[in-house]
Amino acid sequence: MLRSCLLLSLAVFGLNGVPAQHAHAQGVIPGTGTLIDYVGDTFEDSEWRFVNNYPKSSRENDERLRSPTGYSANRRWFEGPERGQPELLKVIPTPEGGIAGSQYSLLMRTLHSGIPGRNSYDVQQDDLIVDCVSRLGTGISPAEMPNAVVRVYLPPADQWENRSGPQFGFRLGLTAHTQKSSGGLFGTRRHTELEPYWPGMWVHFRSKTDRGVEEDSALLKVRGNRLGHDFKVLDISKDQFGWWTLGMSVTPDGMIHYYASPGIDPLKPEDHLTSQYPYSFRAYQFRTFFFDVCNRNDGKTWSTPFVIDNAELHVVKATRISSIVERKKKLAAQRATAKHNRSSHSRSRR
Repeated sequence: MLRSCLLLSLAVFGLNGVPAQHAHAQGVIPGTGTLIDYVGDTFEDSEWRFVNNYPKSSRENDERLRSPTGYSANRRWFEGPERGQPELLKVIPTPEGGIAGSQYSLLMRTLHSGIPGRNSYDVQQDDLIVDCVSRLGTGISPAEMPNAVVRVYLPPADQWENRSGPQFGFRLGLTAHTQKSSGGLFGTRRHTELEPYWPGMWVHFRSKTDRGVEEDSALLKVRGNRLGHDFKVLDISKDQFGWWTLGMSVTPDGMIHYYASPGIDPLKPEDHLTSQYPYSFRAYQFRTFFFDVCNRNDGKTWSTPFVIDNAELHVVKATRISSIVERKKKLAAQRATAKHNRSSHSRSRR
């Protein structure tokens, strides 16, 4: 009976959990609902800058956090504790074909990924994380249907790091309930813990300098299936390089839905790639979204110059989050007024 149910599940959902029919109808289309402009960024401030607090964190590799960590001057971004931020984070004029009215976008590149001061000569990555939890003061429930969307510029093929493999990541920070076992005098006990996980999408490069590759191209992989394995969902030819729109959504059942489309138009149902329970987890809480850039950590090879624009958080059932944002904006306005009044009073007494 169990085997029959498994075979039926595979027939309906596929090996990677992709519905065999009506896949385009799965999940919430990223960009749906209320735009929560209190987090994310449009990068339209020409004075945008990132405050680096070197050396960078590398807790994932050597258990060293190296606080205080870096942050953007607008307090919307921060350096990840597991890995450091890309060394080059710079607002530049928006590349051709970008969002109408966009003047600036963010260039992301890294050189010294991995443990500071060490060249590992393998592929390492750095993170740039959207500050959602601190700014909002809360996580977001899947029942509220959070979703994130971003425009990403894939540069011409001759500007990519000449290395086949992962080069750019767009990911969510989530938690899930997991069952853990612990031993004691009275035997093994089972208890529930919250465990973080980071599903997302990776842009891989395929270099024509590699054996068997006729021309440069890219592909999109999803992380991940029920076992946590990455799998390919889309090929990107070199003539499709340029602006892409990527998005992910979380639905009340804890499932993650992945979307991608060439260009800068809003995502549509037909842009659906797959829907998954990565690692067999069901999301309990949305915490943030973030970006990765990768390079060969040899001390001399810069990562590919990716550009992002309009990194956005949307929430479908946004009553609670919108109320929080309004309170925070009102409080900030009151503080700004009080500061101005104190300054005016001080000047008048001189």
